[in-house]
Amino acid sequence: MSSSIKKYFIVAGEPSGDLHGSKLIKSIKTLDSKASFMGHGGNLMKNEGMKILEHIDNLSIMGFFEVLKHLPRMYIIMKKTINIIKKSKPDKIILIDYPGFNLRLAKKINYLNIPITYFILPQAWAWKKNRTKILNNIIDKNISIFPFEKTWYENNGVAVNYLGHPLAETTHVDESTKSFIDRHALDIKKPIIGLFPGSRQQEIDRHLPIYIKTVELLRKEKPEIQVLLGKSPNIKLPKLPNYYCIESDSRKAMIISNVAIVCSGTASLECAVEETPMVVCYKLSFFSWQLAKILVKVDFSSIVNIMENKQIVPECIQHNMTPKNIISELLPLLDKNSNKREKMILDFALLKESLGTPGVYNRIAELIINN
Repeated sequence: MSSSIKKYFIVAGEPSGDLHGSKLIKSIKTLDSKASFMGHGGNLMKNEGMKILEHIDNLSIMGFFEVLKHLPRMYIIMKKTINIIKKSKPDKIILIDYPGFNLRLAKKINYLNIPITYFILPQAWAWKKNRTKILNNIIDKNISIFPFEKTWYENNGVAVNYLGHPLAETTHVDESTKSFIDRHALDIKKPIIGLFPGSRQQEIDRHLPIYIKTVELLRKEKPEIQVLLGKSPNIKLPKLPNYYCIESDSRKAMIISNVAIVCSGTASLECAVEETPMVVCYKLSFFSWQLAKILVKVDFSSIVNIMENKQIVPECIQHNMTPKNIISELLPLLDKNSNKREKMILDFALLKESLGTPGVYNRIAELIINN
């Protein structure tokens, strides 16, 4: 292999990281067509030409105590990763989110003196503040996707680049609204509710049964409602009559929905960008929740609320995630003339302004390549 070909080793451990990684690879290739990529990721990164060593299906784990069960397997993967990096000698390493694994990896390969970029920083402002030391001492470029993070990290001694949020990118939806509605046999005159229970199987298993019960109760009061169920790749869903399962265009489903019930995470910010009123939900295992109450130092669960440091969207978290509570928050949002709905949409518009301008991945790729 010619020395002029730059080799990138990338680690993404979850579906969201796979999405961000694929778009970053695409941008790097526009600036350096000879670049080669290998590492851990998913099908999206593979489709952009990266050699997948470990698939995200084997890496994505949710919950504090759930991680413990998988430690022996993760130890083996870590050891293999280090050995491959030592042998392949990449020119640059890009770590995407996934801090439990990526920060340990960064420490273990620091002696190799390979430039490391960390894209999508650990939420040290929520818990594990000591992670700032690793980012400051080991990582060469820290890239945040939230404007408030840059201020927080720099106040804690870590130099951070903020080049905008990926959701600022102009999303081209290939299918028109009319075509989408016709294809799924929807009635635009009747209310449409979007369900987005999560991108990991563990989230689906905890959230979906509650979502289903919520819909059952809601249909007793509003039998005319139509339900779109967003499905992430590589997860299993039961067959549900009278549900429209949306596999490849969840973003379009968000646009179409009058309201949404959303798993706390990136999906809630996506709904905010599309100005779809929502109720945010999340549930951990009992033991993980007890530990979270001790360790987590933020007042909100949804990134939408965290970004503005106020409650923009209602949160039904853990024991408060019941069909009754969700419906109580959801019903006012179904009324297109309600003050609650109008206020939420106005807040969404203001939040979108803070996400920056399109071209985020290109700016990040340029920073990685040229510095």
